[in-house]
Amino acid sequence: MQFYEKAIPKYLNRPGNIVRLILFTAIFALVFINVYAPFGTGVYREISGIRLFLYSSFVILTGMLVVVISRGLMYLYSRKKMLNYWRYILWVTAEILVMAFVYSIYIKFILADPRDFMEISRSSIKITALIILLPYTLLWLFFSWQDKAARVQELEDMDIPPSRPSGGMIPFRDEKGTLRLSVIHEDLLYLEAADNYVSVHYLHRDKLQKFMVRNSMRSYEELFKDSNIVRCHRSYMVNLDKVEIIRKEKDGLHLELDTEPPISLLVSKTYVKGVMEIFSRISPLDN
Repeated sequence: MQFYEKAIPKYLNRPGNIVRLILFTAIFALVFINVYAPFGTGVYREISGIRLFLYSSFVILTGMLVVVISRGLMYLYSRKKMLNYWRYILWVTAEILVMAFVYSIYIKFILADPRDFMEISRSSIKITALIILLPYTLLWLFFSWQDKAARVQELEDMDIPPSRPSGGMIPFRDEKGTLRLSVIHEDLLYLEAADNYVSVHYLHRDKLQKFMVRNSMRSYEELFKDSNIVRCHRSYMVNLDKVEIIRKEKDGLHLELDTEPPISLLVSKTYVKGVMEIFSRISPLDN
């Protein structure tokens, strides 16, 4: 899967982190404008002290309103569809352009800057990109560190080893990173997509069991990358170590699992090549 098609980390779109991003960006922008006066030197010569602070505060509050609306819409969008990297980049670019347009209007029509509007707009885009991208980048790094630290702490507290798709215990976490289930690799049968949930099918004391976890199949597909747990259908991922029979039928390729009663999973045309390549690697056939 290409980088830009991957889903953005979930910690970027958590409500608490969205609030932190808005507040930190607002404070950064307020300090930046008051210290450097970037939106037009000629205009700022006539503004000083409390007037500059009040002006910049009003401008920043207006710009942050754009971010609040944008992030609210982004959160609602991500609840229904996957937000990948290229969509996120486009979204942030739109935030910068809208905020720069708002700032340009203030400078031209409220502060009566004598420069041409297009010149003001070009300058506003550059400065707005700096004001937005610096705090966004810093917070992305902080959220990433915070998320990794929380995962490590959770593993230490629960004394459960990290994910090991090729063997041992496999932990299944929900979309918030909370551990919901751990299954021995050899007992895992297959995963089944069900709306915003994934059903984990496994064996427990030789009985078929099912457990639902709120997460996406795409997340688990990334987790099990380069393992024997592979995507075979839009709705299924299968543990190839549990496949006993592969048979070709009129409707396509079927994988029959080593269970009682037998479970058969259809391999869609999209995934046939990938499944057979991995299967031939782990179970080479004699010529």
